[in-house]
Amino acid sequence: MEERPAGYTFGTSAVARSPVTMTELRQLEQAVAWSEDDARLLRRLGERIGDQAEALVDGWRAVIGAQPHLAQWFVGPDGAPDERYKAAIKQRFVRWVLDTCRRPHDQAWLDYQNEIGLRHTPERKNRTDGAHTPPLVPLRFVVAFTAVVTTTLSRFLGDDAECEPMAQAWSKAVLLQVALWSRPYVKEGWW
Repeated sequence: MEERPAGYTFGTSAVARSPVTMTELRQLEQAVAWSEDDARLLRRLGERIGDQAEALVDGWRAVIGAQPHLAQWFVGPDGAPDERYKAAIKQRFVRWVLDTCRRPHDQAWLDYQNEIGLRHTPERKNRTDGAHTPPLVPLRFVVAFTAVVTTTLSRFLGDDAECEPMAQAWSKAVLLQVALWSRPYVKEGWW
């Protein structure tokens, strides 16, 4: 049994029901051309990169850390990076990689996508870890960073025939989740 990272509340009563319906989720899946084959490919991807998920996340965090306009969302009121907060988030980020590969798109998964979105907004950012970093990660950076998350995977895959389809399934899964995370950012009725 895998250990739960601090603040990882997937499937618990601490996670509220998503306001997004299963019908809306299925429509978003259709919009990204999601298929059962994609789900199968992601499970295979999870088997392939499972023990490398932390290295993958470390690479993404290096990109964040190298850009002050991204790194600022992890800085405390004293102007120094909040290392405790960064460490907690890292473990959940690694778990997100694995969940993206392994979890079915059911109600618990949908609910947790809503929670992840909220944790980037003033509604929930900092609460989980009792941090005092800026209360909002602007949506423009969440969306833009999708490029890094989707294009850097290939160096962990190898070069067999399944690699490109796995990378495409990963991209679809990430775009689907970012679409769900965007809901708390938009005016009611505009999502």
